[in-house]
Amino acid sequence: MRAWSTLLATAAIAVASAVAVTPAQAATCNGYVGLTFDDGPSNAHTPAILNALRQNGLRATMFNEGQYAAAYPAQVRAEVSAGMWVGNHSYTHPHLTQLSQAQVDSEISRTQQAIAAAGGGTPRLFRPPYGETNATVQSVESKYGLRQIIWDVDSGDWNNASVDAIVAANARLTNGQVILMHEWPANTLSAIPRIAQTLAGRGLCAGMISPQTGRAVAPG
Repeated sequence: MRAWSTLLATAAIAVASAVAVTPAQAATCNGYVGLTFDDGPSNAHTPAILNALRQNGLRATMFNEGQYAAAYPAQVRAEVSAGMWVGNHSYTHPHLTQLSQAQVDSEISRTQQAIAAAGGGTPRLFRPPYGETNATVQSVESKYGLRQIIWDVDSGDWNNASVDAIVAANARLTNGQVILMHEWPANTLSAIPRIAQTLAGRGLCAGMISPQTGRAVAPG
């Protein structure tokens, strides 16, 4: 009996160990999508967005403006603490394609510095304001080792899209794709629980955006 009990105990330990090293959620991730939120951080909106994302098991890339990273460094640190990734969204959100190379350089470099100084690390991803880019912008991005990230799906939240419309936009995402959202629209905040449900129902998980490919991949 003692030998049989020992065998059972050993088997139980082996099963427990296997469960421990195989996250249950891994089996449900048939693909990854990149959730992105532009125009932060702020004391008014960032805490609520981060809470909603965490409560619903989502991670996202926060494309921060340098002026706000400098003004609200605690919120940059909160983004990192919540498991989010921080990207560069220029310093003052101008139309970069209308600026000189020196001006573009200033917008990007000051944001790199502001985010790093706030505790957000050195960004490796850059989203040009309005998605506007050209050879000059891309040259400066390359100088700072940044991968340009536009988007595959626009949620339309910046244009007063309804909660239903924002959820529907997320439902169009396929493996590797990236969606544009913003942290300030109230409807975006309200949509987060349903976004999480919609993605889970399709076997998609919120991933990181690869600096190598610009596509959403499993968090590294």
